[in-house]
Amino acid sequence: MDADTVTVIALIIAAASVGGAVHTVRRVKRQIGEMSDALEDIKNGNGNRRLLSKTHELAAPLAYKINEIVLSYENRLSAYHRTEETNRQLMTSLSHDVRTPLTTLIGYLDAAHKGIVAGRERDDHIRIARKKAHDLKEYIDVLFDWFKLGSGEFSMNVSPTDLTELTRNILIDWIPIFEEAQVDFMIDIPERPFKIRTDPDGYARILNNLLQNVVAHSHADELGIALSKQGGKVMIRVSDNGVGIAKEDLKHIFERLYKCDKGRSQKGSGLGLAIVRQLVERLNGSITADSAEGNGTVFTLLFPLEE
Repeated sequence: MDADTVTVIALIIAAASVGGAVHTVRRVKRQIGEMSDALEDIKNGNGNRRLLSKTHELAAPLAYKINEIVLSYENRLSAYHRTEETNRQLMTSLSHDVRTPLTTLIGYLDAAHKGIVAGRERDDHIRIARKKAHDLKEYIDVLFDWFKLGSGEFSMNVSPTDLTELTRNILIDWIPIFEEAQVDFMIDIPERPFKIRTDPDGYARILNNLLQNVVAHSHADELGIALSKQGGKVMIRVSDNGVGIAKEDLKHIFERLYKCDKGRSQKGSGLGLAIVRQLVERLNGSITADSAEGNGTVFTLLFPLEE
């Protein structure tokens, strides 16, 4: 092959390379233009818009990354809208669940203060007002817990803890409440310690919310609290012989603002069990509920034992 032929071949190869490079640049520029149009569409509210690209194309990694970012943004936006709707419902609930009993509370206290009632009737008015004040405090405490959990301000100090001793200390305060509510109780806590990593205040809120749920809503006259070891976990069972929970309701009882429609008391915020589930999960545990109408309810919690 002579020198002229080699030169011609080299020029052809160079021209082909340049042509290929130009074609590639044009294709990338077209893809960037399509990305720009798609992003503008997304900016204007079309969160379902996605960037299309074949895997072998130079712009493919960028397109896929942008799709991931858009999807993540849409998920967070949906979560924000759900939270906004929940907060709106909470404010509506707050208007009814706080203002109404507060008005009633003021009425009872005014009657006692102004001498409209006297003697035993006055004592009854003060007793009822005191109970309604405690109910309001409980409701407001639940609201604060919910908002703190949602905002990430609910701090936890997790450390090795003897769950048997902690549970006993929590239940001591509940004994007079059970007696006043005429609820017979059976407590089964082993003498030996069960060590877990937990936040004592968080665990106390979990157990208190479950017990309050039984006392306030189940219409039970028998209650059981038992701790036992299950493999590498400690199991806490809170059971009652109340009216139970319908199968359809049972699917939703840990959802925020959900209130059972039948049998169980409608008093409450609809947040207590939702808070329980969030706290249990934050403490690396799990919770389930087993119930049937007329056959009571059993809540079962599991936490990993400390090695």
